[in-house]
Amino acid sequence: MWNDTDTPLAYFISFRTYGTWLHGDKRGSIDRFHNRYRSPYMPPNANWHRYNEQQLKASPLILGAHQRKSIEAAIRETCKIRDWSLLAFNVRTNHVHTVVAADREPELVLTALKANATRQLREDNLWQQEFSPWARKGSKRRLWNERSVANAIGYVLYGQGDDLPDFDE
Repeated sequence: MWNDTDTPLAYFISFRTYGTWLHGDKRGSIDRFHNRYRSPYMPPNANWHRYNEQQLKASPLILGAHQRKSIEAAIRETCKIRDWSLLAFNVRTNHVHTVVAADREPELVLTALKANATRQLREDNLWQQEFSPWARKGSKRRLWNERSVANAIGYVLYGQGDDLPDFDE
């Protein structure tokens, strides 16, 4: 069934950690000229990738168990305070996926999730850098019907591979 309003039922919001998917990467990448839904990525470019690696202010951020738990707490708190429905989330080693029903534009949801996750990481002494632990921007898909919401939830919960072990303990 299609949602006949101009308001999506939810958003599928994803964002990556700092330095973990640079332009020129062998997986391809997206820029402002290659950013259409389901369009192909830009092809790999070893020279461009090497240049982007040299521009990093720190090593790429790979999240450990403590950092993932901190981010989870921040996401839950953000949604609770703003009265958004957190339908699913999965914090991985180099990216975060969420499915959120919110009465705001997806850009605001993405910004709030990243900002509060950063704040929580700093409060927990798990991110000491002055710059953001996140790559610029992020993915903000509008989910217009129940099937899209269910598919996004399924992907976030079951399409990310096995649960991550807690080796930090």
